[in-house]
Amino acid sequence: MEGVDPTVPPSGTGCADCEAASPKGWWWHLRRCAQCGHIGCCDTSPSQHASAHAASTGHPVARTFEPGEEWFWNYVEEVKYDQGPALVAPTHRPDAQPVPAPTNRLPADWETYLHR
Repeated sequence: MEGVDPTVPPSGTGCADCEAASPKGWWWHLRRCAQCGHIGCCDTSPSQHASAHAASTGHPVARTFEPGEEWFWNYVEEVKYDQGPALVAPTHRPDAQPVPAPTNRLPADWETYLHR
């Protein structure tokens, strides 16, 4: 699959851009760039960092970084693939990590910030 490097590990266990922001952000679900391993938040999340990463870098493919999911998304073609190449572990966020996360950064009205 073009735009996929299965040997690159994920950049961490949470959205790299939310972690780097000031103030730090929070996310709903996570996506992993299949080319460079960058972990970004999904398009339902307030900041939508995964799709912003794809647009700014030209890296076309992301894989879900959620437990129990294995699908890929091609941002250029706007196509979901139920399967793809095996990526180096870890393949999902820690099971103990809640959704949304991190909980200590959630505003009381966090649900109003989700994109649907």
